[in-house]
Amino acid sequence: MRQEEIDLGARVRFGHNAPGASVGTGEARGNWGLRVLHVVSLFVGLAVVWLLLSGHNTTFMWTLGALSCAFVTYVAHRMDVIDHESHPLHLTWRLPGYWFWLAVEIIKANIDVTKRVLHPGLPIDPRLFTVPTSQATDLGRVIYANSITLTPGTISTDVGGDYIQVHALSAGGEEDLREGTMDRKVSALEGGN
Repeated sequence: MRQEEIDLGARVRFGHNAPGASVGTGEARGNWGLRVLHVVSLFVGLAVVWLLLSGHNTTFMWTLGALSCAFVTYVAHRMDVIDHESHPLHLTWRLPGYWFWLAVEIIKANIDVTKRVLHPGLPIDPRLFTVPTSQATDLGRVIYANSITLTPGTISTDVGGDYIQVHALSAGGEEDLREGTMDRKVSALEGGN
């Protein structure tokens, strides 16, 4: 096997298929400040989770925890898996508002599904349909699909480039998604609009 084939295989396997790219360079490496911010925030996040889960308050344990977090951060950095999609800092300040809106939608959908299940006539009308997506990134489409699935009465069954296939328990679930409110909210979440 020629050297070019091996390099191409490594770049494709790790997601680096730009001509002349080498393993471990990644897109985020071009923006040093953003890269450092992602690495530091990963370390801090790991440290917070470790502190919450460990329950130990000795210097030795804190040192081991800090070393463990540093090692995991180093490995993640070397594997080049710390980027804006795997560690979406750009969503940090917009997420609470979206979560609140989604929680309200989940509560309303729970009430609707409960009424349908408890109704003696069981008024359900299952349907499979597609809804278009306007998200610019894969992360945005995944958030949209997961939000659909989290909302009772609807399940995302397939995600394509510009659509999501959905199974809904009723016509009301389909109408709500076709209105596009959730789509617009997720697009605003990822783009800040």
